[in-house]
Amino acid sequence: MEVIPADRLELLSAMEEKYEKKDKEYFVHLLNNKDFVIRCRTVCILVDMGGEDVVPHVANILKNDVNELVRHEAAFSLGQMCLRSGIKPLEDATRNDPSLFVRHEAAVALGVIGSQDAKETLQKALEDSSEQVRDSAVVALSNLKFMEHLCKNEKFAKLTGG
Repeated sequence: MEVIPADRLELLSAMEEKYEKKDKEYFVHLLNNKDFVIRCRTVCILVDMGGEDVVPHVANILKNDVNELVRHEAAFSLGQMCLRSGIKPLEDATRNDPSLFVRHEAAVALGVIGSQDAKETLQKALEDSSEQVRDSAVVALSNLKFMEHLCKNEKFAKLTGG
């Protein structure tokens, strides 16, 4: 099996051209591509293009993609967007995703967003069966507490929240 097939490289090249043209619709359609590498890359590209209009697409990937790495990337990306509309999908993933890898990243992403709205979900994550998820909840809750009481530089808090 070829790890890096030629058709993937060709598609990545085409994606670069579409990225330069800021063609969001092209990338929304690529979220259904059979290649998990393409879906991972597409999530990142859409988030870079940004905006509230991207959140439902990334949230759908977080909820429904069959590949845990792709869902993990979606959780990370929603955290990086720092939009309140990303909180509910991240809370759902923290509570319900079958992969500890995804639950961990969703918890960290909630800490990066820094909204007190996620506090209850993160406190519940302290009871997760996975030590990594519990540790991630501690990291996230620490950032929420820091942002609530001590933070003077929001950018610093976002960089250290996860």
